Amino acid sequence: MGGITSFHLRWEMWQTLLLLWQTAGMANELDDVLGAVGPRLRALRTERDLTLGEVSSASGVSVSTLSRLESGQRRPNLEILLPLARLYGVPLDDLVGAPPTGDPRIHLRPITHGGMTAVPLTRRPGGLQAFKMVLAGDARGAEPDPRVHEGYEWLYILNGRLRLVLGDKDFELRAGEAAEFDTRTPHWFASADGKSVEFISLFGQQGERMHVRARPKPS
Repeated sequence: MGGITSFHLRWEMWQTLLLLWQTAGMANELDDVLGAVGPRLRALRTERDLTLGEVSSASGVSVSTLSRLESGQRRPNLEILLPLARLYGVPLDDLVGAPPTGDPRIHLRPITHGGMTAVPLTRRPGGLQAFKMVLAGDARGAEPDPRVHEGYEWLYILNGRLRLVLGDKDFELRAGEAAEFDTRTPHWFASADGKSVEFISLFGQQGERMHVRARPKPS
């Protein structure tokens, strides 16, 4: 984010990091889930006061495989987890820490850095990306230093006041107001009053724009 040194990260770098998170987030989340299986297996075995040998005999999974699973050295798969779930008498979902069936909520992970918090609202890579942003107010008084990068952005202010410098124009956006611009236009923004600002950001890395239908399509 150009020029706001107190954030230690330019906005265009944030966009890159967030887009990388979008493409890598699913793989990282899977790694986190699978990485937690080992400790769960060890806890279940300890609770039932069983040795690795006893679990191996009852499940058909070798002692060496069980040991590597519990220590995180072996990636679990369905062929291994099914007999262990049957042995321990727990649903397979409990072994992998899946969310409750029928839970419609999306469990979003915020990303915080240098006074800015971003909550990704979309999970698919490519195309328009949506984020809820919370911008700290400690950049007040920073001298604007507009920057450019590829893409197109749409901002909608939820709470607070945002100062947006766009080319040779200087705007103040308040709750309920929006702005859209080609990010190849020099731009910079910060809190307008030293207080935090919450806003929605839609960003198209390849210049994608939001399409809004203003009236019903004629029949």
